[in-house]
Amino acid sequence: METKLFAGHAVRRLRRGQALTQAAMAELLGVSPSYLNLIERNQRPLTATLLVALAERFGFDARTLAASEPAGGADALRRRLADPMFADLALDRGDVAEWLASAPGGAEAFARAFDRLGSGAGETIAADPAIEARAAIERWRNHFPDLDAQAEALADDLRQSGGDPAAAMADRLRVRHHLSVRLLPVEAMPDRLHRTDLHARQLQLSERLDPASRSFALARALGHAEARAEVDAVVRGAGLTDRTAELWLRRHLHGYFAAAVMMPYARFLRACEATGYDIALLGRRFGAGFEHVAHRLTTLHRVGARGLSFCLLRIDRAGQISKRFAGASQSPLVEGAPCPLLGAFDAFARSGEAIVQLVEPEAGGRWLTIARTVTPPGALAGEVRARFVVMLGIAAEQAAGLAAARGLDLTARGAPVGAGCRACTRGDCPQRSAPPAGRAMRLDDRDGGLTPFAFAGD
Repeated sequence: METKLFAGHAVRRLRRGQALTQAAMAELLGVSPSYLNLIERNQRPLTATLLVALAERFGFDARTLAASEPAGGADALRRRLADPMFADLALDRGDVAEWLASAPGGAEAFARAFDRLGSGAGETIAADPAIEARAAIERWRNHFPDLDAQAEALADDLRQSGGDPAAAMADRLRVRHHLSVRLLPVEAMPDRLHRTDLHARQLQLSERLDPASRSFALARALGHAEARAEVDAVVRGAGLTDRTAELWLRRHLHGYFAAAVMMPYARFLRACEATGYDIALLGRRFGAGFEHVAHRLTTLHRVGARGLSFCLLRIDRAGQISKRFAGASQSPLVEGAPCPLLGAFDAFARSGEAIVQLVEPEAGGRWLTIARTVTPPGALAGEVRARFVVMLGIAAEQAAGLAAARGLDLTARGAPVGAGCRACTRGDCPQRSAPPAGRAMRLDDRDGGLTPFAFAGD
């Protein structure tokens, strides 16, 4: 018997992305237009036979179905509906499932409005351009095939010139784009790490930059010169309404391109598989920093040549998240606030050491995390030196071959973590600093438990 599933939203998104009418796509798949219409409306299931046809015709990957679900899927929608403002509606799992099946567009619209306006007590907050840009990135699962292909071709050209990659990039900027590269002392650039002076036709780099950061700046400059059309196409397709969000996305795409030049897709994936995704070794091999390599690991989703599915968080010492990418991992670790039980916070006390931890989020699953401190380039003696922790996460069932997992029992119980105290409903956590939002407190001055925040259950 064929495996069946309802995924009309994914088929419709794929068809529109290919600029096809229902009749044209139906002809390519060997089905009738009326049948395809029923599939897109979730009135007919998507069969295994059709999945194979979609994969052959369009490179469709069935593993993307959950990631492309409206509102992030049923679990993500239920998390939003758990907000206290909806407490009187008594919505159950069946209601949510029926909503997604019958009106996926409406569920997606609700999710976007909820995420933009905020939650709790009817409080409305201004739209965050960074969140809007991140939503566009996650729709692509942080993988941009055209940028990768362009960067890979450029990297091949640079290799043919031989010698040092950074020198090859500087030569290309000078010869093809009439842009010389100049390294300047701190006194000449006291508050900049790099600057493009189009009047002088110079890419000016501060001596504050370490070698990996200089290479990244050179690759970024090449991207501005040679990948403008590819970046513009992605930005236009995102349909962002906020100019600042568009600039956020553009900056991310240029950084993506720079990393793809330094770590070209096919060579980098082969190196990942040969080394067990050893981040330190990959950094030395490709002349990249820990954060550059970690970012690159979240992007390896090329059809027919997929890497493992990592997510990424960058956390500061106050627990604030400045970067979060789910990639193709569908990990709950990237949502909400970081749990203080994450080993990522231990990394601040063990600078430069990779902290490996097995965790079990309240939302489900078992994940292996790898966290290490990173320091942005540029700080000199007497200046404030920023420190962050970059944490990678991967599903435990995918982690067996990782260098970081050697000697670990990946079937063991992981640390119980949540999405921040206000969202987490674990009742026995001694680390809890606040009760869950919307839960009634249980106060008894004659009794004391492991946490001062006892609360009513479901």
